[in-house]
Amino acid sequence: MAEAFIYDAVRTPRGRGKSDGSLHDVQPIQLLTSVLRELRDRNHLDTSLVDDVIMGCVTPIGEQGADIARTAALEAGYDESVAGVQLNRFCSSGLEAINMAAAYVMSGQVDAIVAGGVESMSRVPMGSDGGAIFMNPQIIARHNIVPQGISADLIATKYGYSRTDVDAFAAESYRRAEEAQADNRFHKTLVPLKDEIGLTVLDRDEGVRPGTTTESLSKLKPAFEAMGQMGLDALALLKYAQFDKVNHVHHAGNSSQIVDGAAGVLVGSASFGEQSGLKPRARIKAFAIVGSEPTIMLTGPIPATRKVLKRAGMSIGNIDLFEVNEAFAAVPLLFMDEFGIDHSKLNVNGGAIALGHPLGATGAIISATLLDELERSGKQFGLSTLCIGGGMGIATIFERVN
Repeated sequence: MAEAFIYDAVRTPRGRGKSDGSLHDVQPIQLLTSVLRELRDRNHLDTSLVDDVIMGCVTPIGEQGADIARTAALEAGYDESVAGVQLNRFCSSGLEAINMAAAYVMSGQVDAIVAGGVESMSRVPMGSDGGAIFMNPQIIARHNIVPQGISADLIATKYGYSRTDVDAFAAESYRRAEEAQADNRFHKTLVPLKDEIGLTVLDRDEGVRPGTTTESLSKLKPAFEAMGQMGLDALALLKYAQFDKVNHVHHAGNSSQIVDGAAGVLVGSASFGEQSGLKPRARIKAFAIVGSEPTIMLTGPIPATRKVLKRAGMSIGNIDLFEVNEAFAAVPLLFMDEFGIDHSKLNVNGGAIALGHPLGATGAIISATLLDELERSGKQFGLSTLCIGGGMGIATIFERVN
């Protein structure tokens, strides 16, 4: 089987996903087009060598619909022979795109793909595409489906994470993100977004909040308690009857931020790199996807990681750095406890709590951040993983090669 390599990775800054966010006036096609152009220009890429563009998008309607990947390839000036497809595996879509690209390359059927994702959450609101798993009462009742915030609080209840625990984790995420931003650690991947006349719209992640502490976070009210009292806690507890109540500990400050952003990763074969005069930055060593219990929903990274380690013939101790998407603070806390991982190896530059979670793009963004940090720290193996709506998990192992 052929090997799949990462040759480069590019992302936009993440802008607040609200009407007053810096990227609100930027259409999602512009976010994605800027990424594709940057990949082409800085690598002097002959785009006729690229077979496909695969982009995650979790709400693929309106401005983000109609196969935004193909549209972006055309708009970015890629060769007309370059195809495009968008996919939706909820929060993991950006990493799923990378894994799909790797599978194509490993199969020997294609030579190069740009993979990644886009989400303009300020312009196309999360959940506006509907879906039976969220809207069909019979399905919701039959499978005890609750909002993810209640699932996160259920994790905290089951595994004993207190409000102080989750707030302390979140405060550290903010501290690390602030330090990383001040140290310019994202410069290799993050490309400022400019308007049509070349003026900079945004050149840094907008969600970093200097000075955030456990104490300041403790003043925020739980975000999911009210909806839980409307019957959703009771629905969850039908599945988890061993608990008398759900302990509501998550809020806006220890959950992932809603943001706008896009990312692209150039994945290709060894022969593509040789033909293009590019040196690979990393090898995609193994990847895995799993389903998990859909009520608690967010525990999927644990079985996905076990599966990908087995597939790669590795142990958890072989992994130098981890990127675990901070959908909610309890998710990475549980991951660290399950595998005995020290926090010094996980999300070392902060995560989605401090930096944001542009749903379709996040998997590609955290993988690019992981690659940058492997290079900065001189380490070899990194693992990216995300929890996924509906009860799923995804994990990918990357190996730095230069």
